Amino acid sequence: MTAAPGPVCLRSGPLTLRPWAEPDASDVLAALREAEIALWNGASVEDLAAAREWVSTRADWSDGSHASFAITATQGGGVLGSVSLHRIDWAQGDAEIGYWTAPGARRTGAAGRAVAMVCRWSFAVLPVDRIQLFHAVQNVGSAGVARRAGFTLEGRLRQSYRYGDGLRRDELLWSRLRGDPEPITG
Repeated sequence: MTAAPGPVCLRSGPLTLRPWAEPDASDVLAALREAEIALWNGASVEDLAAAREWVSTRADWSDGSHASFAITATQGGGVLGSVSLHRIDWAQGDAEIGYWTAPGARRTGAAGRAVAMVCRWSFAVLPVDRIQLFHAVQNVGSAGVARRAGFTLEGRLRQSYRYGDGLRRDELLWSRLRGDPEPITG
């Protein structure tokens, strides 16, 4: 395995993607307790100690398996969401991307811009040629994020993942390739 570059900040207009830091734990705890995030992300963070561990894991890029960012407003403020390039496969040159947005940041375009920013950075810096995005069919907001971030819908995976409600759900598979055109957003 090759190590990813150390944590970096990415800025584009109103958004800054920055490394996670211990003070973010309270924002993470509040976000991951929210019903929609808990359903679609399945993250179990019950208390502040667990939120600190969640933040610490995402702040440590040293094993090369992920590059995780807090989505924040460039002009300050708390955490708007999370975007993470994960399951980086150095031999195959591919990875997956995942994200969530706090309720106040939904339908603002922040997730689509953040995903596009991470893809642009990944294709420029990492030996990644393909990034995959999966989401439950019922999560229509994620379909919009995928489209806005320049992903192409490839297909449907039947009962492929158990979500936060314990149900196995069909997922849609999207991809973005290094040579794909840049999306309009981001």
